[in-house]
Amino acid sequence: MVLPLMKLGTLLVKTISKPLANQLKHQAKVHPKFRQSIINFAQRNHRITTQMQRRIYGHATDVEIRPLDEEKAVQAAVDLIGELFLFAVGGAVVVFEVQRSSRSEARKEEARKQELELRQQPATTGSEKATKSS
Repeated sequence: MVLPLMKLGTLLVKTISKPLANQLKHQAKVHPKFRQSIINFAQRNHRITTQMQRRIYGHATDVEIRPLDEEKAVQAAVDLIGELFLFAVGGAVVVFEVQRSSRSEARKEEARKQELELRQQPATTGSEKATKSS
């Protein structure tokens, strides 16, 4: 019963996070200060990825890299922000599931230990009675 509810909750979190990511994208496009910071971020990201690609493919790296136009930079940045948000939510769900699973496993292990102790106690008590009566 608990497992299907947990899976349903996980699916719900993932489903809710997509509209939140879209709202975050919209806010990034509207606010001027945030817009400028994401444009700078997108331009920096563009330069780094272009330089990496040039190194990988063996092209000249000393060539000037043309910056993205403003709209492309905003779109690239908000797409990246949305993907990072979804990735963070997915990562948090995975961490939650692992912690929940480890707690459940620890409870099962504790129950096994207690059961083993209970099984060993009567055997010890019975052998003590046999020794005392002799």
